Amino acid sequence: MGRLDGKVALITGAARGQGEAEARLFVSEGARVVLGDVLDEAGEKVAVGLGDAALYQHLDVTREQDWQSIVAAATGRFGRLDVLVNNAGILHTESLEQTRVEDFMRVVHVNQLGVFLGMKTVIPALRAAGGGSIVNVSSNAGLEGISHMVSYVSTKWAVRGMTKTAALELAPDGIRVNSVHPGGVATPMILGDEATASGTEQIMSGTPMRRMAEPGEIASLVLFLASDESSYSTGSEFVADGGMTAGHVLQGVE
Repeated sequence: MGRLDGKVALITGAARGQGEAEARLFVSEGARVVLGDVLDEAGEKVAVGLGDAALYQHLDVTREQDWQSIVAAATGRFGRLDVLVNNAGILHTESLEQTRVEDFMRVVHVNQLGVFLGMKTVIPALRAAGGGSIVNVSSNAGLEGISHMVSYVSTKWAVRGMTKTAALELAPDGIRVNSVHPGGVATPMILGDEATASGTEQIMSGTPMRRMAEPGEIASLVLFLASDESSYSTGSEFVADGGMTAGHVLQGVE
């Protein structure tokens, strides 16, 4: 038996990277999965590869109407909804002084408003299923400050706070809400156009394990929180950052 047998999950940002890894792992563990993204061609390709257990639908997480449509598609196709993984996110790197309002708000709309809309929209469906799990993907940037990332850091702290508030409100309905806090993950957002090779080197040098995570490593943690194995966990942070937030390593000391 799979760890998610009988469950239906909605995963945002599922066309590539960490979201894609989560979708593939969930299906391998018995779930039926609805993949949401704005990268339609890539998302459709992933869903087709996963077969009848997967459905792709366009989802701009900043649009409430898109959320209503994808939740309706999930329940219409699979009859229920048990899990939401708020995985979609974007990154903007610039000094506080040079960050423009429009760039700051672009990150807020995707990373923060998108999570809020997702949680708000799925509540009736999760309640109808008898409860469920919401997993909000935050970051180690939701636990500490990172220079030149004021917009990203602010949204990831917000996700952490919204998670706790939602957990308190939804616990009586049997809906658990937890946040995941990865460090550097080898995804297109980190390795692609939005980061330089030197930035990647910085991430690895600041990580005690001296490497970035693979998307599948974070997906395994998300799987645990989506499954009944975490049935008494809600309102909590789950960190997978290779030791980045554990403290400071003294260089040259053995």
